[in-house]
Amino acid sequence: MTNAEPAASRVEAIGEALPYLRRYARALTGRQTSGDRYAAAALEALLEDGSAMERLAPRAALFHVFHRLWSSSGQPVAEVPEGPEAAAQRHLAQLTPNSREALLLHAVEGFPFDELAQVLDLSQDQARDLVEIARREMSDATIGKVLIVEDEAIIAMDLESVVADLGHKVTGIARTRARAIELAMEEAPDLVLCDIQLADDSSGIDAANEILEQLGERPVIFITAFPERLLTGERPEPAFLIAKPYTEEQVRSAVSQAMFFSSTETLRA
Repeated sequence: MTNAEPAASRVEAIGEALPYLRRYARALTGRQTSGDRYAAAALEALLEDGSAMERLAPRAALFHVFHRLWSSSGQPVAEVPEGPEAAAQRHLAQLTPNSREALLLHAVEGFPFDELAQVLDLSQDQARDLVEIARREMSDATIGKVLIVEDEAIIAMDLESVVADLGHKVTGIARTRARAIELAMEEAPDLVLCDIQLADDSSGIDAANEILEQLGERPVIFITAFPERLLTGERPEPAFLIAKPYTEEQVRSAVSQAMFFSSTETLRA
């Protein structure tokens, strides 16, 4: 095998990881534009200086460089004077440093504790502790009402159980766009947990956008079997996205993050 072949393989692995770095960056910042900006800067920095890839696996190297940039910039989020995002920022100021990042990396992005420690420049014990701290701090921060839009009954029941275990109230379960809008008008949710393809071939994206148009800003988490199709950076995309098949921990983390750090960016087809 030539030196060019493993180098090409590493570049390919980085390319495959980039959509998920965008997802992670958006969840951190709460916005597609700012998240994508940091992800692009991390990719550029990694390609200019590949020393991280000499020590780490490609995906870990990409996220490690991102965190180096994120930390050096002071981990900024857009400042707003009032509303749900202002409340979220007040919550953020009270969190243990790096705990939210550790939880997202482990629960949503699937980094094992050894790689999580490498990404954040910590020991494995420190990484484990941060994840547990984040679970505790974020689960205690915000309780609200959740509308579930999911056409598969077993999945909907599973999501309902996870959401209820977190202490949230499930306002209803919808299998179609029309029913989702109807339920949202009956009792306004604080968060919408939404599949993209619904029972009657209607769009969960359209349902979520119409709910936000009617009720105003609130976080939306989309669920899809093909997350890479929605993480291209080529159009407005969600800040919070769960891939099927998902784990309970991924749902718990995404719901806590979205409820805690309210993001309202959805897709405009």
